[in-house]
Amino acid sequence: MAVATLGAAAPGFAQKMLASYPTLTTDAALRAAQAALAQCQKQGYTVAVAVADRGGQPLAVLRDNLSGAHTSLTAINKAYTAVSFRTDTSELAATTQAGKPASGIRQLPQVVAVGGGLMVRAKGSLVGAIAVSGAPNGDADDACAKAGIAAIHDAIELE
Repeated sequence: MAVATLGAAAPGFAQKMLASYPTLTTDAALRAAQAALAQCQKQGYTVAVAVADRGGQPLAVLRDNLSGAHTSLTAINKAYTAVSFRTDTSELAATTQAGKPASGIRQLPQVVAVGGGLMVRAKGSLVGAIAVSGAPNGDADDACAKAGIAAIHDAIELE
């Protein structure tokens, strides 16, 4: 109780009660998802794409008409994983292999530790993630996700 009183009474100790931070908008998420999907379709891949805000919540999810039933949820969970661990999912895959100290992370709900989930940064801050599922491998998923980031990079860096 004394600490609470001291903090409230001390002059010059104004405390912020609200946080503000940059995060992707729905418009940016949709533009990124469309670009990633288009890039994969050019390669002949039938995928799903998810873009999440910095809290890991989906803002946009698109899928090819022929993508597998699992791809939408997998993309959502890859985006969630990238945001949650603040790392691209291909890096998380490498550090959580069986026998490594962090291998238990793979057992957490919604964690997908395979390639295809990338962080989205603007001005050095994490603002969300984009993830692709359904290409032949994680590297191909990553390449499509990078096309999505490239489609919005200039716009989010200038804001």
